[in-house]
Amino acid sequence: MRIPNFSISDSLVSRLQKLTASQANLQAQVSSGQRITVASDDPAAMSRVLDFQAEKQHIQQWARNGDRALGVSQASFSAVKQLKGVSDRAGEIAVLGVGVTGADAYHAYSTETDALLEQALQVANTQHAGESLFGGTQTNTPPFTATRDAAGHITGVTYTGTATAAQFQVSEAATISPQTDGATNQKFAGFLNHLVSLRDALQTQSSSGVQTAQTGLHSSETDLLVTISDIGATQTRLESSKGLNESRFTDLQQLTSNETDVDLAQTVVKLTQAQTAYQAALQSGAQLLQHSLLDYLR
Repeated sequence: MRIPNFSISDSLVSRLQKLTASQANLQAQVSSGQRITVASDDPAAMSRVLDFQAEKQHIQQWARNGDRALGVSQASFSAVKQLKGVSDRAGEIAVLGVGVTGADAYHAYSTETDALLEQALQVANTQHAGESLFGGTQTNTPPFTATRDAAGHITGVTYTGTATAAQFQVSEAATISPQTDGATNQKFAGFLNHLVSLRDALQTQSSSGVQTAQTGLHSSETDLLVTISDIGATQTRLESSKGLNESRFTDLQQLTSNETDVDLAQTVVKLTQAQTAYQAALQSGAQLLQHSLLDYLR
């Protein structure tokens, strides 16, 4: 009578099960290219990967903030450039108005200045994505309010926005405001009121009044140039921050890949070894199971 060796059989089954599981795991890694599919595969590495993913999410939010801020900054730059264009023409009119003679010339320059004033007010109340550019944190209403006479002509402009501007976090350590602040916006109102003064002086054919308005316009021109420079510097900061975020995001992707991706060549070698060991175990088991307990007692 032949008695099976249950100890050897159990050991063989356990060995084959382990080799089968190892092959399945290695085959999955080769197929997916991923070394880690569940946290238990490598808890320490998975913890690092989760940290990388959290940082990537922060960077993505900062990038969205930066893109929005850059859009506001670019729109602001364009608007202030338009105000500078109005200032240039108004300055030319002021120079011509000092030495002009004749009511017709005064009237023509006054009419043109009035049109420039309306244009400048419209630009000052420009919106971007449905929000006022030059109102500080007050973005849902026009920040510059005009007082008009019975004929509809502007007699004065008042800034009604806030003193502070919105801040955007664009990186872990950087918060940037793409908007002009209240002090700068007050200077825009001053520019508009200098245009009012120039138009009125031309209407009344007052050479001295034109000269006074010219002085104010010259001061406003300097303010506009400074603002253009400041907005340009803000854009440079935003673009630099965007580049740093993109670089860090790429680094995090590589770090994640280093933790999770398999070394394909090495994994294929391991898979081949596991398959060879499995075949060897089958052959060895087949030979062992041909013997009985009595065969070992002879």
